[in-house]
Amino acid sequence: MRLFDPHIHMTSRTTDDYAAMYASGVRALVEPAFWSGQPRTNVGSFIDYFDSLLGWERFRAAQFGIRHHATIALNPKEANDPRCVPILEELPRYLIKEGVVAVGEIGYDSMTAAEDEAFSRQLELALEFSLPVMVHTPHREKLAGTYRTLDVVRESGVAPGMVVVDHLNETNVELVKNAGAWMGFSIYPDTKMDEQRMVAILARYGTERVLVNSAADWGRSDPLKTFSTANAMLAAGFTSDDVDQVLWRNPVEFYGQSGQLILGPIPGFDEAGPLDATAGFEGNSILRGARA
Repeated sequence: MRLFDPHIHMTSRTTDDYAAMYASGVRALVEPAFWSGQPRTNVGSFIDYFDSLLGWERFRAAQFGIRHHATIALNPKEANDPRCVPILEELPRYLIKEGVVAVGEIGYDSMTAAEDEAFSRQLELALEFSLPVMVHTPHREKLAGTYRTLDVVRESGVAPGMVVVDHLNETNVELVKNAGAWMGFSIYPDTKMDEQRMVAILARYGTERVLVNSAADWGRSDPLKTFSTANAMLAAGFTSDDVDQVLWRNPVEFYGQSGQLILGPIPGFDEAGPLDATAGFEGNSILRGARA
C-alpha cells in the first residue's frame, strides 16, 4: 500500500513519527504553512519558518524515505495581525521554489475584513504563479464560511479544479462537490472527522476529487490517519484500487498541477523497485512536469 498524505504539519512531529509513517506506506506528503502555536511578532519569523519548511524539514523527511513538499502562505489566523501582513510582499520569491506545490493554507478563521483581503491577494498570487490553492475552512460557522469561500474563489477567477477546500464534514461536502472544487478531509482522534465517518462520505459521494489527510498539528492528532483510513475503507468493502485512488492518485493529480511534485524512491529506500507514481494515468501528462 502506497500513501500520500496531502496535508500534514510535520514541524510539530518527531522523527519517530516519520519512521512509523514510512513503515505504514507513506512515501510522500505535503506540509502546509500554518501558525506556530503562538503569535508571530514580525516578518522575519515567517522567513525563518518558510526556509525551514523548504530546507530542514525536506531533509528530515528524506532521511526516513519520504518525499516532502510544502505549500506557502499567510495563514488566516495570522492575517488579522498587522505585524504579520507584510509577509504577503515576500511570498512571490517562495512560490517559485522547488517543491512548493500550492498557495496555502489560506481562507478563513474568523471571517474578518483582514482575512478577506489576505485571501483575495493570495488567490491573485495563485493565478500569477499557476499554482493550486489549499483553503482552510473556519472551525466556527463552517457552513457560512464555506459559502463565503466559494464565492470569493469564484470571483477570483481561479478554476475550481485548482482548489482544495479542506477540513470538510457532512455539512458542507456536497456544497464543495457541486462547485467543482476538490474536497479535503482531516482525520483526527477526537475532532473534525474520523475514519468511519470518512468511509460513509466516500460511500455516498464517491472517490473522485477527494483528499484525505492526517493534519497532525499542535493538538491531539495522529500522523497515521491516512493508513487507518485506508484500512477502514478496505474493511467497508472498498477495493485496493479505490484506496490507491483516494490516498495516492488523487493527491498526485491535484498537486501535480503545480509541476513541482518530486516523486519516486529516495536513494537507500524502496530498493526492491521504484514506486510507480503515475499508475492509473496515461503517461506523465497528469503531472504537468512533476518529476518521478
